[in-house]
Amino acid sequence: MKEWQKFSIILVVFLAAYFIPFGSPQVGGAIMEAFYMLQEYAREHVLFCLIPAFFIAGAIANFISQGAVIKYFGGNAKKWIAYTVASVSGTVLAVCSCTVLPLFAGIYQRGAGIGPAVAFLYAGPAINVLAIILTARVLGWEMGLARAVGAIVFAIVIGLLMAWFCRKEEAERMQACIDQGGEDEEEPRTPGQNIAFFITLVLILIFAAWGRPAEAVGFWNTVFNLKWFLVAGLLAALTYILIKWFEKEERITWVETTWGFAQQILPLLFAGVLVAGLLMGRPGSEAGLIPSQYIEAVVGGNSLQANLLASVIGAFMYFATLTEVPILQGLMGSGMGNGPALALLLAGPALSLPNMLVIRSVLGTKKTIMFVTLVVAMATISGLIFGIINP
Repeated sequence: MKEWQKFSIILVVFLAAYFIPFGSPQVGGAIMEAFYMLQEYAREHVLFCLIPAFFIAGAIANFISQGAVIKYFGGNAKKWIAYTVASVSGTVLAVCSCTVLPLFAGIYQRGAGIGPAVAFLYAGPAINVLAIILTARVLGWEMGLARAVGAIVFAIVIGLLMAWFCRKEEAERMQACIDQGGEDEEEPRTPGQNIAFFITLVLILIFAAWGRPAEAVGFWNTVFNLKWFLVAGLLAALTYILIKWFEKEERITWVETTWGFAQQILPLLFAGVLVAGLLMGRPGSEAGLIPSQYIEAVVGGNSLQANLLASVIGAFMYFATLTEVPILQGLMGSGMGNGPALALLLAGPALSLPNMLVIRSVLGTKKTIMFVTLVVAMATISGLIFGIINP
């Protein structure tokens, strides 16, 4: 860190400590809300969502051949395969915009092209089959269908545009990956063993993060009641796999890589959650610096401004998995239009302030701004079109 950067941080902290009216009920409430949101995030997402995701990312970085990643997800891979797999991944991974980050970082650093990697980054939280079903049941089948189709199209289009805009840099990065010898790596395990290992890890993530359904009946509730038995069985299977198929050095390297991802991502996530809680509060709360009634007042109707603001608000606000649906239900009950509601649904689950901070650490500032801009622009346009078709 340069000296002027250190001085700037010290100056900002001093000015904040000097001028912020901590005695104000609104400011004090917003600060407490930030910590409440951080606590809620830590309790609900770190142990059962992020930690399994970190281990999957570490496994990708260590045990998936770089040559295989380049072959199927690299810049020269068959686009229909790469983008199809990336864009429908969210139907399996019921993750939020933060939990998908270690997985995205793992495949990108392993040699995936920026197009398929970004398509996966968007699709992971956006095409959650549980969220789409809940959207259709609560907000209507039109909204559920529009969300499902829009999310798949978004993932593919945004990935293709990012690949085209960054084609020169990507060609150099792909060549660097190939020059490192990634295509000639020898696999110590059979493809079937690798598939079994990764399926076990993904299933642990899915069932550990399985949330309580809105109604205590049906298939989803049965899975919820059995989830810890399923997780225990999967952990036993994983233990067997690690002992029988992996060397001690491989297991140690896996843990070290997983810890590396945690060090890179967790501090930025926690900082982003604090800031998001300070500005907007927890979903459904009135304690943030920006009261929710102000948001409701500017997203009525189907104007360009309403759709754009809904997209921007959704992009910066943090939504835990499935929470966006009841929040939208409340906003629509307060006068939010159908178009802005879809715009928020398409931008919100895939982006958040914490998510952006981590993406920047992986892609850099320029590509992160490009990604966020594309998501907001496409969500705005989609909202406008949907609002005209379904006013």
